[in-house]
Amino acid sequence: MSTYTLVIHGGAGTILKKDLTNELEAAYRKGLEDALKAGYALLEKGKTAVEAVLAATISLENNILFNAGKGSVFGKDGSQEMDASIMDGKNLMAGAVSAVRNVRNPVELAHAIMNKSQHVMLNGNGALEFAKEHGLQIEEDEYFYSAFRYEQWKQMQGSNEVVLDHNVVIKDKKFGTVGAAAMDIHGNIAAATSTGGMTNKQYGRVGDSPIIGAGTYANNKTCAISCTGHGEPFIRAVTAYDVSCLMEYKGLSLEEAMKVVVHDKLMKIDGEGGMIGVDAKGNTALVFNSEGMYRGVRRSDGQDKIAIYK
Repeated sequence: MSTYTLVIHGGAGTILKKDLTNELEAAYRKGLEDALKAGYALLEKGKTAVEAVLAATISLENNILFNAGKGSVFGKDGSQEMDASIMDGKNLMAGAVSAVRNVRNPVELAHAIMNKSQHVMLNGNGALEFAKEHGLQIEEDEYFYSAFRYEQWKQMQGSNEVVLDHNVVIKDKKFGTVGAAAMDIHGNIAAATSTGGMTNKQYGRVGDSPIIGAGTYANNKTCAISCTGHGEPFIRAVTAYDVSCLMEYKGLSLEEAMKVVVHDKLMKIDGEGGMIGVDAKGNTALVFNSEGMYRGVRRSDGQDKIAIYK
């Protein structure tokens, strides 16, 4: 039987056991489990890595606990602008969307941009029009409303501070991005990432999640990576592509390369967060420099794990 693998994340940051009630922890674990099931079921049926990461990421976007899609945070002007990307390691095709509103599943829009346009990234109103033209589900603002996120934003109004997603105490930080990486039975790999960005972010701000090479990268020769963290340092470090480069040009393993980037390069520029990855042989790694990262892995060799804390 051919190997196939799926890894997912639901954000990294200051995630401490003392701050999560048993009920909330169980809800997060169920959200991660649902996403693993959605993507892994397709891999079991022989579907592609692209289809698997798309399904897993859509599942997380549809869960209000995670800062992507339905659970997206509020920006400075009270809007919810979302970013997402997806990349196919087989042919280096990629699609991305930034600062889009009202699209139920931004990663689905990124997938449509990859397959149905000549472009890699669309943004804002143009991206919304493209979504409508291609029959993607559009939602009213109310669909994306969360009382918790709204209250958090109200606390930030009038300041120039930004908060990296929600946690039980507002001073704590959770980098709310979701994503997945997979290898299918054909040996192809793919990655996808989606986010609602930062609470009280500047109108039009774009993080690393939709930027190919920063928040997402996939290449059959090396690895598929999805990142979560403080987007600005991840963009400056070209984080996802750097892992691939360390593997291709220095011969590092997936985990070795991820550790260099996450624990050395990012730390030097105050880049807090983490990443998940799959390499061309189906090996997985989940590396972060924060207190925790919502994460899960499921492999055809029987490995099956969901974790939250360090």
